[in-house]
Amino acid sequence: MGMRWAGHTRRLLMASVLSGLMSGFVVATDALAAQDEETNVQNLPAVEVVAPPPTVRRAPSRPVARTAANSGKPRGSGRIYVYPTTPGTGRGLEVDKVPSAINAVDANQIKRTGSLNVTDALRDNIAGVSISEVTGNPFQPNVEFRGFIASPVTGTPQGLAVYQNGVRINEAFSDAVNWDLIPTAAIRSVTLVTNNPAFGLNALGGAINLQMKDGFTYQGAELDVMGGSFGRMQGSAQWGKQVDQNWGVYAALEGLHDNGFRNFSQSDVRRFYSDVGYKAGDSEFHVNVGAAKNDFGANATVPAELLNNYWGATYTTPQTTSNRVGYLNLTAKADATPTWTLEGTAHVRRYEQKIVDGNPTNVGACTADATLLCFRDGATPANGTDGTQLGNPFAPGTILGEIDRSSIRSTSFGVSGQATNTDQLFGHENRFVMGTSYDASVTRYVATAEIGSIGENYVVSGSGVFLGPTGTFATGLAGPVSLRTVNQYNGFYAMDTFNVTDAFAITGGGRFNVARISLEDQLGTALNGDSTYTRFNPVIGGTYKITPELTAYAGYSEANRVPTPLELGCADPNNPCLIAAFLVSDPPLKQVVSKTVEAGLRGTRELNIGTLGWKIGGFRATNDDDILAVPVPGRTGFGYFTNVGRTRRQGLEAEVNIKSAALQFQASYAFVDARFLDALTLGSNSPFADAAGNIQVLPGNQIPAIPRHRVKVGVDYAITDEWKVGGNALFVSSQYLVGDESNQYAKLPSYTVFNLHTSYQVTRNVQVYGKVDNVFDNRYATYGQFFDTGALPNFANGGNPFTDPRSLSPARPRAFYAGMRVTF
Repeated sequence: MGMRWAGHTRRLLMASVLSGLMSGFVVATDALAAQDEETNVQNLPAVEVVAPPPTVRRAPSRPVARTAANSGKPRGSGRIYVYPTTPGTGRGLEVDKVPSAINAVDANQIKRTGSLNVTDALRDNIAGVSISEVTGNPFQPNVEFRGFIASPVTGTPQGLAVYQNGVRINEAFSDAVNWDLIPTAAIRSVTLVTNNPAFGLNALGGAINLQMKDGFTYQGAELDVMGGSFGRMQGSAQWGKQVDQNWGVYAALEGLHDNGFRNFSQSDVRRFYSDVGYKAGDSEFHVNVGAAKNDFGANATVPAELLNNYWGATYTTPQTTSNRVGYLNLTAKADATPTWTLEGTAHVRRYEQKIVDGNPTNVGACTADATLLCFRDGATPANGTDGTQLGNPFAPGTILGEIDRSSIRSTSFGVSGQATNTDQLFGHENRFVMGTSYDASVTRYVATAEIGSIGENYVVSGSGVFLGPTGTFATGLAGPVSLRTVNQYNGFYAMDTFNVTDAFAITGGGRFNVARISLEDQLGTALNGDSTYTRFNPVIGGTYKITPELTAYAGYSEANRVPTPLELGCADPNNPCLIAAFLVSDPPLKQVVSKTVEAGLRGTRELNIGTLGWKIGGFRATNDDDILAVPVPGRTGFGYFTNVGRTRRQGLEAEVNIKSAALQFQASYAFVDARFLDALTLGSNSPFADAAGNIQVLPGNQIPAIPRHRVKVGVDYAITDEWKVGGNALFVSSQYLVGDESNQYAKLPSYTVFNLHTSYQVTRNVQVYGKVDNVFDNRYATYGQFFDTGALPNFANGGNPFTDPRSLSPARPRAFYAGMRVTF
């Protein structure tokens, strides 16, 4: 695999690590492909350190890696692989001493997917990750790990924190994660950190930590263009240069258009990222800016009966999402003394989202006077924005719908600081980290509803008739919302890793979080509220090097997430709201607290065919006062958020991989068992609901939308120095549909999908490549839920009622793509 380090000749590196996680060799070769981060057993970018003299017997004051000299190669600088244990952008902890699972993806693995969506690389390379295209768009997926979700869907309870260059990018209003806004080509590495409260709010199941490229870690230029099925056209360009010993510059630009395989499912992605860095001695400063402007269609599930008739069907459009973001980050790092490193960040971020969503409506002609509009009981007046009852402008027999529009505008800013000390403690190696952060966000949320008519293609056509603040619980509240929210998050954390012996290290510490959320109703007082949450989350763990090739680890930690402004504004079961559109009240919700224990083994061994790496581990996470979005039966889109008591997620993750110059092989298995621990009564559109539309959840029932088994196999082989072929297979087991928390309905079927890819190095600087996704054109769904079968007729079946209560997210059919990559 060709590469170039700091402007020198490209190299093929299989790095070694004393932890027993990685070992290998360095071989010089001619430049061939684009410059990348090295792919190794655990996919962690190398940090250059000075190798100690071979005669040194005592433990060094700072950890070092096995160097080229150790493997018979010419001596040079060593490479150590470290893992982030705090949100700071500085060097992390040596992997040998991390008391949790190691999950990482590098730039090569992202590039191999041929995708401008980093979640594809997470799905293919991290055992516990599963992807659900709940929105019907590949750039807005749910990322599920160990039963916890990071989703772009406003209203989804979020259980994963996501960081970009040390800045938390969960959106302020709902903690949603907009994966489409992340500049994928500019990612240097992604690590999924588990069992660690230092990453603050939402890190219940872990934190996804993205480190971006800069002019010191990437030099050269690359142009990459690709096209193929469903009108896909995409391109990316990146350039990096270390101007002199002090300055580094990097920039990346990405663009994509895709028509989608579903009706009205086009995607347009435009992203930019740049970094200017300055180094002086032990100090390093960076300024990075980014922007994105993305537009998507088809952001909802589809009734199964419509999919059976046509795989590209949609249900109640328009369904469009427009995301905009711009951000500025400043980072600084300096070695104050030989053992103290100080670093800090400051950031500002502006985010805007507009959603247009066609839906069935609770409004229709009044029973007593068909020239007026009432709610579904036929008697409660539907008022306009002026407070008077709306007239009925629609012809008799018109099927009415509703276009719900919502917008979110958030301005966020924050600062953080971190100090790391490596002084020995009682004559033993020790690493102490402490840090603090402050983040504040101001959000303006606006929602409106326009009554319209629905045609036989399920397109809602607006009429200019807008609802005012009218309705009751029985009829369905609807109307304009204008809300201003202020979030303030403070955090202080400290962690210490102490080497009891050369083989045994223990880690302890914790984080104290303070969150204040204020809601200010701009149209009245119903939504006003002020909530403050505090929590200290501890962590303790240890690692033991059983042999030079085998390490054991174990740890315990706690983490919390606080209710979002959206959840606080829609938490009254007596006054449900159209989730992600109309907020109605703000009863208090408790914060969610997760308690996690995990343990496992990892190691490597040199074989004739390459370096064998493997790991196996188990985990158990118990949530107290978990929050769930509960639908209201028979009222499409309406629901509320509530605490549902205790839930538990436990499982097993195992992986084996082989790395050599010609072969890269990976196979993994993950088991996730997610269950409710307390009895519940929930509203549901399930056919097993009682006369009141409720289901009874018993302790031990499985949590929906979490497949229990995931199997992944991937292989890449260099047939010649120029020609490489590869493929991967993914198996995901069955899962219960959302709304079937009582586990009475048939599961969403399991699926297996195969993908192939190949590349050919035409010249030193030109590579052509191709891929086939879903080789066998398997038709499967990644997500399912129940819907109100009586809301609209089945136009695909002569206008008869729907009989199948399932609404599904169809996966993309077989697709062919080809591209070319040029490096300079």
